[in-house]
Amino acid sequence: MKMAPETKKKPIARATIGRVAGCFRPYWRRGIVVAIAIAGTSVLGLANPLLVRQIIDRALPARDLRLLLLLAAAMVAVTLLSGAIDTFETYQTTLVGQRVMFDLRTGLYAHMQRMSLKFFTETRAGEILSRITADVSGVQELVTTTASQILTDAVMTLSTLALMFALDWKLTLICLAMLPLFVYPTRKAGSIRRRLSKDAQIKVADLSAMMEETLSVSGALLTKTFGRQKREIDRFTGLSRDLTDLELKRAMIGQIFWVTIQTFWAVAPALIYLVGGRAVAKGTETLGSIIAFVALQNRLFFPVGRLFGVQVNIQGALALFDRIFEYLDLPIEVGDRPGARPLSASRGEVTFDRVSFAYREGQDAPQALAEVSFTARPGELTALVGPSGAGKTTITYLIPRLYDVGSGAIRVDGTDVREVTLASIGQAVGVVTQESFLCHATVRENLRYARPDATDEELEAAARAAQIHERILQLPEGYETLVGERGYKLSGGERQRLAIARVLLKGAPIVILDEATSALDTASERLIQAALEPLMRGRTTIAIAHRLSTVLRADQILVVDHGRIVERGTHAELYREGGLYAKLVDEQFGAPEAEAPLAPVRETLN
Repeated sequence: MKMAPETKKKPIARATIGRVAGCFRPYWRRGIVVAIAIAGTSVLGLANPLLVRQIIDRALPARDLRLLLLLAAAMVAVTLLSGAIDTFETYQTTLVGQRVMFDLRTGLYAHMQRMSLKFFTETRAGEILSRITADVSGVQELVTTTASQILTDAVMTLSTLALMFALDWKLTLICLAMLPLFVYPTRKAGSIRRRLSKDAQIKVADLSAMMEETLSVSGALLTKTFGRQKREIDRFTGLSRDLTDLELKRAMIGQIFWVTIQTFWAVAPALIYLVGGRAVAKGTETLGSIIAFVALQNRLFFPVGRLFGVQVNIQGALALFDRIFEYLDLPIEVGDRPGARPLSASRGEVTFDRVSFAYREGQDAPQALAEVSFTARPGELTALVGPSGAGKTTITYLIPRLYDVGSGAIRVDGTDVREVTLASIGQAVGVVTQESFLCHATVRENLRYARPDATDEELEAAARAAQIHERILQLPEGYETLVGERGYKLSGGERQRLAIARVLLKGAPIVILDEATSALDTASERLIQAALEPLMRGRTTIAIAHRLSTVLRADQILVVDHGRIVERGTHAELYREGGLYAKLVDEQFGAPEAEAPLAPVRETLN
């Protein structure tokens, strides 16, 4: 998968506008209520200029204080009623907008959760976070205020024009003659702002990715141990400066645009007073009509100016919608097939039947696995041995369907894993990796990630079986102790035993071990080996082996080389043959006795 959407330059299609409108479709009833409220406030807004006209032309010349009081009271009443309706409309609009935002955020996050592991290995974490946070936040103004503002301004413009024509069609034509002068600067500013908004979002994604990498515990350790703090600060400063420049340019384009609009707002009333004043002097028009007309003109130019100006915001927001929809449209490469059923894995026997797989598509793509066949049975340990890059990890990735096979089949208790739901296959497989991931939460919460409904007694029983219960009790808050980001408050051996306890609590019939002891000292290894015994007992266990202690206790050893199983058997059988396995043992483990005592080791698994 090649993910470089930010580098594509394409115009916003009508389909994007249609999809944006589709986001509001579930809330159309509230939309009708909002439209009625907007129409009401727009009509009420026409009242004040007409009331001013009556005050100037009738109440003041006649010195009719009673009429003046009534007209003034009417102006206050109209304002209060309009404010009440506007407040109600704002609540409804905000409610709809926030629900649309909720739908976008949750929909995008849920879609990311369904993406295959391939997507996450080829996409920066900061880029994903930017789409879900920065991009969705970037369109918030559009979905919460701009949509209703467009309707408000449109209704206000049409109603105001109708009344202006009724008052004086000649003056109205003068006002309309100026409107085309808004078009060019608006379109130009909109085009530039759209490009700058897109460039700014790319920079935000770059900054998010860099912070994700350098401000995590692992990133901080790397930076400090290599003395690269200044280099990273310089990188961040450069990206931040670029973003600052883009935001400054975007702000100035908007400012220049609005200065232009305000100039028109100043010139237009001057023309009306000039032309209308002559009509008043000739007696063909009243002073109240001219003042009312200027008030209506301001009421016209304000929404028209916003309608033209909103294009600037919409252009930028639609560019962000394009980025959001781009992720929502990414295909789900590994998903539940139609009619998929839950897996009922009572035994957990795993069978690879002539499995081939490539990480990239195409005839020229190198094969990670080719014609791999074997069976891993319950109560047995199957060890995967081979050079780096041989395909061992790929084999373990295919069992829980982190990827789907290219050809052949993987079966659990005789059922093809592609025919069952992903959730059920995930429940049937427990994984302990070299670097077990722990959440920034308490020990208890990390354990309950496997089974949220587990009782405290079950949780502690799993911890005892994993040889970690006593150590947990020694922590400052016991089971309520925060383990820190990725579990960095615990040692490597403690993290591994906690991960083993989590898998024990899960109770999965299939266990995959990416050699949980390869990076530990001898004392920690013994504790981990003791913790693994109850985990493997009665379960189908497949382990990527890096230590001799693992291969010695294996019931079958599969030697993988260039994506193929080239040798299989027990340690004694394979070492006696003197092939690739014997070479690996001599190079990686040191030459052992060919007839290693295996029986006592096997007894611990039964």
